[in-house]
Amino acid sequence: QMLFFAGGWLFFNRELFKHYEIRHISVQLIFSSTFALSITMFELIIFEIIDVLESSSRYFHWRLGLTLLLFMVTAVIPIYICHSVIHSISFFSDRWVRILTTFCWFVFLYGLWRIGEPFPLLSASHGIFTIEQGVSRISVIGVTVMAILSGFGAVNYPYTSMTYFIKPVSRNDIICLERRLALTVDMLTGKKRRISMAVYNHNKLHPTKPRIWEMLTSAVQRNTSSGEDINQLKQEVYGLEELLRSVFLELSSLKNMEERQRWSQTLKGKYFNVLGHFFSVYCVYKIFMCCINIIFDRVGRKDPVTRGLEIAIHWCGFDIDFAFWNQHISFLLVGCIVVTSIRGLLLTLTKFFYRISSSKSSNIIVLILGQIMGMYFCSSVLLMRMNMPAEYRVIITEVLGNSIQFNFYHRWFDVIFLVSALTTIIVLYLSRKPFRVDDSDLH
Repeated sequence: QMLFFAGGWLFFNRELFKHYEIRHISVQLIFSSTFALSITMFELIIFEIIDVLESSSRYFHWRLGLTLLLFMVTAVIPIYICHSVIHSISFFSDRWVRILTTFCWFVFLYGLWRIGEPFPLLSASHGIFTIEQGVSRISVIGVTVMAILSGFGAVNYPYTSMTYFIKPVSRNDIICLERRLALTVDMLTGKKRRISMAVYNHNKLHPTKPRIWEMLTSAVQRNTSSGEDINQLKQEVYGLEELLRSVFLELSSLKNMEERQRWSQTLKGKYFNVLGHFFSVYCVYKIFMCCINIIFDRVGRKDPVTRGLEIAIHWCGFDIDFAFWNQHISFLLVGCIVVTSIRGLLLTLTKFFYRISSSKSSNIIVLILGQIMGMYFCSSVLLMRMNMPAEYRVIITEVLGNSIQFNFYHRWFDVIFLVSALTTIIVLYLSRKPFRVDDSDLH
């Protein structure tokens, strides 16, 4: 766990806060602790598969790790977020900051508890301050975040990596658009120069008058002494500024597409193109299976490793050691899921942080990302249970309790994944507008 804590500490310093000054060491401690506790959940899953430590010791560490992680995402991080936001409002005294922080935290706990009403979660008869209650409610939010990110990634990755979706761009198109941009800038500069000269000549010929008199005369006199219509020129300037903005964005899009074309010809680009085709097939398969699961209310009973080995033995006739290969392939599968989940979430958090953070809000944003990370990994353990053979699911079922409706979370994931994937497809389709460069606009 110290290594995981150090990893979270380095990620915080080297990636998230490499462009900002660290103002609160407590924020760094909270983020690193949440990261360490989250990775520990995956470590315990791997220990369960390869049978490291005694069963009772693993059970104790499962209970301890989940309790600490739930304490972080339901108490420590929400309280610190509320305190940081309220404390940033200068006119609140320290006493009112503490009162409002406590109030906001209770509102958060009340909202977290009310999540269970529209969903088949545990009732108060199963206890209130228990691991089962915390996991069942936190996982609703975590599974939703996971499904949204998975649906977006399953569609966006093939779109950004496959050469099929790269628009053909010629150098002549870019040159014509650059000429159009330069011509628009020249026209805009000329219009603004004419406005400035007209205003200067008007002020030179007409000395300063009372302000109310200027308002009255400007309402009836639109032309200056030189015959320039300033209002008309301002309208033309506004139209040219809008044209300049659209031409610049179109030119930027063309240059990005040209860069993608050059990148697709490299060895790395060809490699990602192959991966893009693979993930496009996976995306179609996943969307189809989600529709089947939703329509027929179906949830998988067996993990993919057990199903694959049964097909290899009973249908293909291979004589293999089922127990041996089941353990080792499960270890590799879970290891791949762990690595890709951690890497994908960290990359997403980094991109999200750079887009919305600033020197003033960076600490609050990190706390929010830590909250999302804790919920995400807590939910990952619950969903990963389905990818494990039955003998390795026992410990997760014992820790979380038999009362949790595991099938509900898988159906909820399918629904949100389907909505996210279809929404991403629609948005990307609408964003692919064909560009046309008309040479007549340059004259």
